[in-house]
Amino acid sequence: MDSQKREPTAESARPARLGRQTEDGRLLEAPVPEPAVFVHTDPWRVLRIMGEFVAGFDELADLGPAVTMFGSARTPPDDPTYQQAVETARLLGEAGFAIITGGGPGIMEAGNRGAVEAGAVSVGLGIELPYEQKLNDYVTQSLEFNYFFTRKTMFLKYAQAYLIFPGGWGTMDEMMEALTLIQTDKIKNFPIILFGSDYWQGLLDFFRDPMLAGGKISPSDFDIFTVTDSPQEVVEVVVSSFRERERQRKGEVKKR
Repeated sequence: MDSQKREPTAESARPARLGRQTEDGRLLEAPVPEPAVFVHTDPWRVLRIMGEFVAGFDELADLGPAVTMFGSARTPPDDPTYQQAVETARLLGEAGFAIITGGGPGIMEAGNRGAVEAGAVSVGLGIELPYEQKLNDYVTQSLEFNYFFTRKTMFLKYAQAYLIFPGGWGTMDEMMEALTLIQTDKIKNFPIILFGSDYWQGLLDFFRDPMLAGGKISPSDFDIFTVTDSPQEVVEVVVSSFRERERQRKGEVKKR
């Protein structure tokens, strides 16, 4: 048996994805020397990006306490994880928190559904994608974005915590970005809660070895996040952190 590493063949290569071009995609393209219509140039995009920030700040300024939920769009309603996400969002809603999601299917739908069941505000922040995607039926307040980084700002700025269910690349992206912001003290007293200990165990093992063992992170970096399988524990962590954040905020106001 030939044990040598084989190069991928045309048949085994990842199939090309031929979805429509998006504004994010156009922004990230390398500059080309050919002249372009002004509305497709970077200076015009800066104005569009400013508009997205203004619209987001306007829409969400009065939202109140909220938790942003992430997780796989591929999780079906009959999956136990979907049901746990609904229950957790419902409990958070009953505790006085709005729920913010990406507004799509799967865990996002579960989060918005739990918010609606609790009578809480259910926010969906949609994004332009190469393939059609509509907001789920449980969104009661929505915004659409062309650029991922403006949307990410809204996820973070208007939340008191991140609740992260099992997911794929997008979920990992949001989680790693938030961990970096906390580790570098860009944001403080902001819980990152990973729901589903079995799912996250492999990643935690990687954090410990080789990352921690190799000196790439510190033992205290494990204090940045909480791993749980309990919807009630999620609520306890979020409420405790929110109260501490409010105490600190009021203390800072008194000092001024």
